[in-house]
Amino acid sequence: MVSQSNDRADTAKNALNDEKPLLQIRNVTKKFGDFTAVNNVDLDIHSGELFCLLGGSGCGKSTLLRMLAGFETPTSGQILIESKDMSGVPPYQRPTNMMFQSYALFPHMSVEKNIAFGLQQDGINRSEIKDRTQNMLKLVELQGYEKRRPGQLSGGQRQRVALARALVKEPKLLLLDEPLGALDKKLREQTQFELMNIQYKVGVTFVVVTHDQEEAMVLSDRIAVMDKGAFIQIGSPTEIYEFPKNRFVANFIGSANIFEGRVIENTSKSLKITTDLGEVELKQSSTLTVGSTVYLGIRPEKISIDKDASSKKQDFTTSGVVEDIGYLGNTSRYKVRLDQGTLVDVTAQNHLRPQNRSHAFSWEENVSLHWDASNVMLLTS
Repeated sequence: MVSQSNDRADTAKNALNDEKPLLQIRNVTKKFGDFTAVNNVDLDIHSGELFCLLGGSGCGKSTLLRMLAGFETPTSGQILIESKDMSGVPPYQRPTNMMFQSYALFPHMSVEKNIAFGLQQDGINRSEIKDRTQNMLKLVELQGYEKRRPGQLSGGQRQRVALARALVKEPKLLLLDEPLGALDKKLREQTQFELMNIQYKVGVTFVVVTHDQEEAMVLSDRIAVMDKGAFIQIGSPTEIYEFPKNRFVANFIGSANIFEGRVIENTSKSLKITTDLGEVELKQSSTLTVGSTVYLGIRPEKISIDKDASSKKQDFTTSGVVEDIGYLGNTSRYKVRLDQGTLVDVTAQNHLRPQNRSHAFSWEENVSLHWDASNVMLLTS
């Protein structure tokens, strides 16, 4: 399993080094009357990538996906696949296929016939249809289910039939619109890894639309965070989570405690910022000028919570009172009201069962919080 993970990382890295992207989106805008759904976006996606378009409802991600598929026409801009302009190319002539959120399976057809339908429409000979259909059944682990109809399958099995039907036509680019949205949480988490493994095996480029931050983090090689029709940040899951560009991304991907601050010193190697909680020195270079307003973010899981302020030696220490506690099983969430009045979220791992935890915290208890300056995120807007 480790070997495959390393192979995926190498594949993604090599893909980004390719000179010609498989998909090029150039200054694409889509308007519906006075409403701008997609606003002048640019993006390159390389062969073999699993790329996620992530954003809330109405951000433009599904509209962009439909333009890639050919179901919507850009108001302006270009979409190129393998350097060929897709303007005027109908969906059925594009080297793409689309998997819909509803799966759109034919209820009167068997699993086998659902998968083979697109090949039959293309006039592929019977022996090739049979071979390719059997290969897909094996890939999605549905051997023995050939004669069943969709109504006789579980949600996860229907999802795999829809995926097999989309892949059997061997598209260069597979577009997936909320592919796991109809599954319950546990099955969705399991299917995420199945989807990743299938994509790795077939080597087809996937573009996935999702509103689920965790799903995007697990699935993707890269993520584009969208809001109001524009890309706010594009990067790997690690880059997006650990180094968000602004408060929107920091709050949208996971959660973050954000404090306003002001630059009081800037050298070539460090940046000193004052906040209501005190001064923070970040060991990084920046073009920010003294007096600039900035925002500092710290993830809840990167804050240590303790009863004794002297027990931790980290860059920053403050104290407060526990106002709320949420027990989530593997973790506990605490809302701590700092002495300065700020409310801070803290997440602590529950390594031990309650009766074995000598450092459990209770409501209205005085606690000390600590974090390392290297974990502080610098947000300029």
